[in-house]
Amino acid sequence: MAGSPTPPVPRYGTRSLAELAPSLLSSLGLAGFANPLPLEPAGRVCLLLVDGLGWELLQANRPAAPFLNSIASEPLTAGFPATTAASLSSLATSLPPGEHGLIGYTMVLPGYDRAFNTLTWSLYGLGPRVDLIQELEPETMQPIGTLAERAAAAGVPIHHLGPAFHDGSGLTRAIGRGERFHPADSLEAITEVALRLLAAPHAFVYGYHPRLDTAGHVYGVRSQAWRDELTVVDRAVRLLAEQLPPTTLLLVTGDHGMVDLRPQELLDLAEHPDLATGVRLLAGEARARYVSTVPGATADVLSAWRSVLGDRMWIWEREEAIGTGIFGPRVTDRARERIGDLVAAAFGRIGIVQRDVDPAQARLNGHHGSLTAAEQLVPFLVYRS
Repeated sequence: MAGSPTPPVPRYGTRSLAELAPSLLSSLGLAGFANPLPLEPAGRVCLLLVDGLGWELLQANRPAAPFLNSIASEPLTAGFPATTAASLSSLATSLPPGEHGLIGYTMVLPGYDRAFNTLTWSLYGLGPRVDLIQELEPETMQPIGTLAERAAAAGVPIHHLGPAFHDGSGLTRAIGRGERFHPADSLEAITEVALRLLAAPHAFVYGYHPRLDTAGHVYGVRSQAWRDELTVVDRAVRLLAEQLPPTTLLLVTGDHGMVDLRPQELLDLAEHPDLATGVRLLAGEARARYVSTVPGATADVLSAWRSVLGDRMWIWEREEAIGTGIFGPRVTDRARERIGDLVAAAFGRIGIVQRDVDPAQARLNGHHGSLTAAEQLVPFLVYRS
């Protein structure tokens, strides 16, 4: 696409989220796990993933997060799309999205006229709530063995601390097999349970905290509310670090960054018939869209989208997008059919929304998903007790 920058490819295989957990397990001395990051030996590991904690945001808000910035090393890349479902799946399987197949917040699934919401395991958007946990078995949707299963077999179970409603959810069943789940609905609860579990001589504890992401989506990453939540995270991590038992490695990261978009930078497909013509459904999210077209319309939709959006988005036909490497070096047939016919990824200040499908997303201030450094780079913060 003339005039558009070259799309950066996530650092799969060397410095992406997919390399993090194997490196941590290797640091614990477990055989069979690569250590590409590389991490020094540890007796215990505590991994905290703060949803929505982007590297550029952390650097830009040093006064709000002095401790986190003090333990920062070279960042990691999230993977494409830079979104929670894909990132957590890469973390859990050590594979890029093209291989684990959970390639977005929402995905195109053959045989369905609405997109599939990976986080809720149901059909996406306005309309009847259709839970698909029985119809689309999570263990079949993501059949690849998890790192937690391998770690448990090696004698070190991964203890997962997170919101209670994640226990037994479709996504947890798909990527959390082998973990021992512990409800922890706040940073205080994560700290309390983590310290108890880390009292064992050999332990791996993984905590997940969602509230920074929520603040960013609702109020924007430039808001005081977001900075206040970052300060809460910084203080909690410092207090946790101060109480860790000896020989513990604490690692803090995120699953994606975020950018603020003004209302006029959110383009509603319903208001642009030139872009809507030939489109069967949209999946993904505002800045990383999968476009499914009606039969025979792919070429025309590609031409229209490039004509209108090509100065702000990379727009590819599916096989062209796969060929760039953004999904990883290998894309399975299972992942391929969930991408749709076109891929549109923002590099400019734009998001594509559908108020008649998801009015809530159209009201958000913070967005993510694409290949820009603001969305892709996540912190790699290391503290040793």
